Amino acid sequence: MKLKGNTIRINVLFIVVIVLLFCSFIWKIATVAMNDYVEGINIRQLADSRVIATKTIYSTRGTIYDNQGEAVAENVNSYTLVAILSSQRTTNPNNPKHVVDYNKTAEELSKVFLAQDPNSSMTKEYILERLNTKGAYQVEFGAGGKNISETMKNKIEKLNLPGIEFTKTFKRYYQNGDFASYLIGYAVKKTDDDGSEYLVGELGIEGYCDKYLKGKDGYITYEKDAQGYQLADRPTYGEDAEDGYDIYLTLDKQVQMFVDSAVDEFSQYEPEWTSITIANANTGAIIASSTYPSFDPNKLNIDNYLNPMTSYTYEPGSTMKIFSFMSAMEEGIYKGDEKYHSGSIKVDDYTISDWNKHGWGNITYDVGFTYSSNVAAVTLAQQLGKNTLKDYYRNLGFGNQTGIELANESGGTIDFQYASEIASVSYGQGMTVTPIQMIQALTSITNDGVVLKPYIIDKIVNPNTGEVEYQSKRTEVKKVFSSKTTTKIVELMDNTVNSDDPVATGKRYASSNVRLIGKTGTANYTDPTTGEYAKGDRYVVRSFAGIFPKDNPEYIIYAVTKDFNGGSKEIGSILKKLVESVAKYKNLEERVSDKDATKIVTIKNYQSKPILTATADLNKIGIQPIVLGNGSNVIKQYPSKNTQTSVNSKVYLLTNSKVFTMPNVIGYSSKDIVEFCKLIGLKYQLNGYGYVESTSIPEGSTINLSDTLVVNLKNVIPESLADVEVQNEENKQEEKPKDKPTT
Repeated sequence: MKLKGNTIRINVLFIVVIVLLFCSFIWKIATVAMNDYVEGINIRQLADSRVIATKTIYSTRGTIYDNQGEAVAENVNSYTLVAILSSQRTTNPNNPKHVVDYNKTAEELSKVFLAQDPNSSMTKEYILERLNTKGAYQVEFGAGGKNISETMKNKIEKLNLPGIEFTKTFKRYYQNGDFASYLIGYAVKKTDDDGSEYLVGELGIEGYCDKYLKGKDGYITYEKDAQGYQLADRPTYGEDAEDGYDIYLTLDKQVQMFVDSAVDEFSQYEPEWTSITIANANTGAIIASSTYPSFDPNKLNIDNYLNPMTSYTYEPGSTMKIFSFMSAMEEGIYKGDEKYHSGSIKVDDYTISDWNKHGWGNITYDVGFTYSSNVAAVTLAQQLGKNTLKDYYRNLGFGNQTGIELANESGGTIDFQYASEIASVSYGQGMTVTPIQMIQALTSITNDGVVLKPYIIDKIVNPNTGEVEYQSKRTEVKKVFSSKTTTKIVELMDNTVNSDDPVATGKRYASSNVRLIGKTGTANYTDPTTGEYAKGDRYVVRSFAGIFPKDNPEYIIYAVTKDFNGGSKEIGSILKKLVESVAKYKNLEERVSDKDATKIVTIKNYQSKPILTATADLNKIGIQPIVLGNGSNVIKQYPSKNTQTSVNSKVYLLTNSKVFTMPNVIGYSSKDIVEFCKLIGLKYQLNGYGYVESTSIPEGSTINLSDTLVVNLKNVIPESLADVEVQNEENKQEEKPKDKPTT
């Protein structure tokens, strides 16, 4: 019985222990249920973090277009090359999913990369080095294996190399490369904490309008498993991303190419920098602007993050005589036929000379402008006085930012006080400006004395709704001059370029194709190492301010270059060719005068009409249309109805035909040839820019619409008037005293 009693006691003790453990367990559960914190740990937050996740959904960045609706900056898919090294990836030995033959893989891949770019880092040796990474499941190939295009990806996939895969991402792509780069800017890719990638705009429109382009990010909240993957068939909630707005610029792609070409020619003379800008004379819209040095936003080979058009300040030189003379005219103190003694003038203790130092004797003020006489400008400024001249300069926008849609704009300085300083600023020394300020001031000439605000954005469109969120318009800043004043300065600028006078300083800009008017400028600048004006004929700032055509102004051109290792002859030749290219492209050659209006016609609607009727109607107004196909009726036309155009412009009539013959397109502009291809549905490839020099399909051949027309373009316009030689040095300024340099 004793043994039995012991057994009972053990059983009772065991039961008590079990009961106590059970009670303790219940108490623990109750504690957790009633409290968020247990032993210092937030149990509820821990549980939530393990099953709930929130992920950002990044919006698609908006596209930037030119004024013809062609993308100049857009998001495109790109790929990163990945090599799977671990044999664990392969489940079927007959279908390997990892790299099997390292040597063959490296050799085949390197051939593809080096064929595209001989300087690529993706050499056979480098690829082999990456493939021989010990213990890695997979490897990437650095910068050389990233940002791979769809075309490149397809080429690699055709190699059928085991273990070679791609991860898909996106990049910002600038299809024209180094094209208005400082205006468009660039966007760089950033990575969020969760590894998600997004773009941030920097420089140009990409930076200035980043808040519009980037859109609004969304998010999704969902349940996940222990490995972090979203659980299927579980509810989610969040907000969709809203794509960024699309931005349409005022840039004309073809004009921009002409300007880029001109800047390239400037670069051959090794300037420190060059800026050329063309603006719409009636609205202030920037049509094209190019800079040297420049960069390719796809490569980001950029050294300077300031746009010379808006951020560089310099002493403009004699182009400022345009505005000092206009100020004198407006005040009623200018008498163009009044004579003065040229050569030199004494101001305080300084002698200011004309560029030839000896002058031309007694000449009129009108001639003084044409000869770019410093003495004439100084004499007029003395009569105007400091406050009046400064007021005119400020009203034109000098000394203040224009407000164009670009960051880091400078305002320049016009803080002159003393008599010698008033004299200097009359011919553009002792003050600083930016190219965009000069463009703004020149709009006063083409708009009856009204200064217009320059702009680069045409409109901003919400791609989610199709609504235009912002539409630019002509913005009047201030009326500064009367019609009488603007008419007189046009006469003087015309004489400067188109006069028969051999001393006129702008003669080498004269063209027989379009009547360009303008004013030249050459200014000294202070050497920062010495505090004195730089020495040598090369070390100056040269510029040209022009308007064309004279009688019906459509464009303003302003070019400026520093330390140009050439002379005014070379600058004149380059800019003359640029202006003629734009005039030909825009059909301005036949619009030299408002009286020439008979050569501008309105195109009617010819769609669905018999081809014979349409042709006869166009012949009556002086147009010989280009008929595409041998059909009997017109099914499409270019230009569209109600378009005003020159009688010498191309008019296409597309007929209801399935067979097309190649016309003679030699000499067509790139715009003309593109419209031709679009009308008949022919693929095309343009090589170069400018005008058609040759094509892959001969004239008179039947066109196979499955082919691609290869068009070779060349920026060449036949010269009908040789450059006029001028035997003097243009507009060189007299140095100011060394003890009073200006900056």
